[in-house]
Amino acid sequence: MADRVERLTNLLAVLLETRVGLSLSDIADSMDGQYPADEKARRQAFERDKSALREIGVPIDTEVRTGDHLAGQTRYRIDRAKYELDDLDLAPDEMRALQVAVATMRTDSDLGREALLKLGGPADAVDRPPVSAVLPDRPELPLVRSAVSTRSVLEFVYRDERRTVEPWGVLLRGGFWYLVGHDRLRSAKRTFRIDRIDGDIEVGEPGSFERPANFDPRAAFPADPKQIGHAVDDAVEATVRIAAVRAPAIERELGHDRIVARHTDGSIDVRVPADNLDAFRSWVLGLVDQAEVLGPPEVRTFMIDWLRGVAASVDGRRP
Repeated sequence: MADRVERLTNLLAVLLETRVGLSLSDIADSMDGQYPADEKARRQAFERDKSALREIGVPIDTEVRTGDHLAGQTRYRIDRAKYELDDLDLAPDEMRALQVAVATMRTDSDLGREALLKLGGPADAVDRPPVSAVLPDRPELPLVRSAVSTRSVLEFVYRDERRTVEPWGVLLRGGFWYLVGHDRLRSAKRTFRIDRIDGDIEVGEPGSFERPANFDPRAAFPADPKQIGHAVDDAVEATVRIAAVRAPAIERELGHDRIVARHTDGSIDVRVPADNLDAFRSWVLGLVDQAEVLGPPEVRTFMIDWLRGVAASVDGRRP
C-alpha cells in the first residue's frame, strides 16, 4: 500500500488528467492497488483523501449519473480551468502597481510568501521594506474559499450551536477573516469570524445553492462587530451604565439615540447590541471599572459568571 502523500499526489494527477468523470472503481483501478480492496475501507480512504485535497483548495467536481445503467453512480474529476491560474497578462504599469502593494504586505503562510515572490515581492527579509499590512493565515481558509467557489454548503459549530451555511463570500476586516453566508436553520444572512469556528468544517456537494446576484460582502458585513454571527432582527440589546469620566467618549461612539438615561453625577445608561456575547464582553472589559451591565438578566449573569471564572483561575479557588 502506498503512503498517504504518494496516494494523494497520484489521485490529484488522475483527476487532473481525465476528461470525463471517474467512478471510485475507475480511480482505484487507475492507481493500481493504492486503495484497499475492501469496498468500505476503499470508500473511507477515498473520502479522507478527497477532503484533504479540498482543504488545500483543490476543486474536485462531482457528478451523479442519470438515465442509463450507471444511474446513481457518483463520478469525480478536476476541471483544469478552475484549478490552474491563467496568465494575468498585466501591463508594465499594472505589474509595478501590484509590486508596490506586495511590498507593503506580509502573509503568514509559505504558499503566500511564494506567491508574493512570483509577483515581484522581496526575496529575503534583508531587502524587505517596513510592513504596512499583515494578512493573517487560517488553516480553514482554503476549504472555505473552495466552498464559496463551488457553492458547497458548510456545516460547523459556532458559539456552541450547529450551523448549516451557504457560504457567499469571505472578507478580511480588522485583522480577522470572516465568512458571510445564509444560515439555513435561521433562514437569514449571518457573518462568522472564521477563527472562532469550533472543530472541523464539513463540506457538502458542489452546486448546492445559488448566491444572490447582487451580493457584496463589504455591504453585508455588520456595522457593529457585536452583531457578528447574528442579524439585526435578533435585537438582543443590553443596558450599560457608563461612569461620568467615560460618558462623553461613549456618547460619541454610540450616538445620542443610544442613551436611555442621564444621571446627575454625569453617568449615562446606554443601549448596546449584545447579539454576540463575546464581542460585547470585550467591549465592556475595555471600559474596565467605568461600566456596569444592568440588564437584561441573562447578559448580566453571563458577565458575572465569566468574571468569577477568571478570578477563580487566577487565585486557584473555585468561583
